[in-house]
Amino acid sequence: MTMLKPRSAPNPTEPPPTVQAAATLWLVAVAAGVFETVLVVGDLLSTGTASAGELLSGVGIRLAVFVTAVFLALRLRQGRNWARWTLAVTLGVFGTLSLVMEPIQWLMDGHSLAEAFAGADAMGLMFAGSRVLHVLAVLGAVALMFQPRANAYFRSARRDLAQGDSARHALGDRNGRA
Repeated sequence: MTMLKPRSAPNPTEPPPTVQAAATLWLVAVAAGVFETVLVVGDLLSTGTASAGELLSGVGIRLAVFVTAVFLALRLRQGRNWARWTLAVTLGVFGTLSLVMEPIQWLMDGHSLAEAFAGADAMGLMFAGSRVLHVLAVLGAVALMFQPRANAYFRSARRDLAQGDSARHALGDRNGRA
């Protein structure tokens, strides 16, 4: 005789679509950053304009940022509010500034978008397209992380974490451990 399993109730700790989408957008931003890095390294190698040390240090720094961003995006999905704020401040603010400062400065120096497109080769266009995707992914992720459903999820996750800590602490007290 086969027994039917009862349908499980939805997991209340499952992140809402806004948080899932934000985490996905952070991963898209990382992918765009990796693509941009590959393009820049390829260009520097082909032109011979950077030493091996410069390339390694630049790639190493970017790799550390990418790994940290993936780690934080995964923690974001788990409802870790500290990850949300770390992403928002470090990559949402400072990261975005680092992505847009050079193009803004170039435009402020009297250049135009028409000039940029007229002089762009295939690699320049790929880089520009990737950079636009990168910036839009970051801005979208930041906006989604602070939507009302996301805020409620992070409050709930914080309460669940605090209750779990209280339960573990009480269990430790019963067993003579703190």
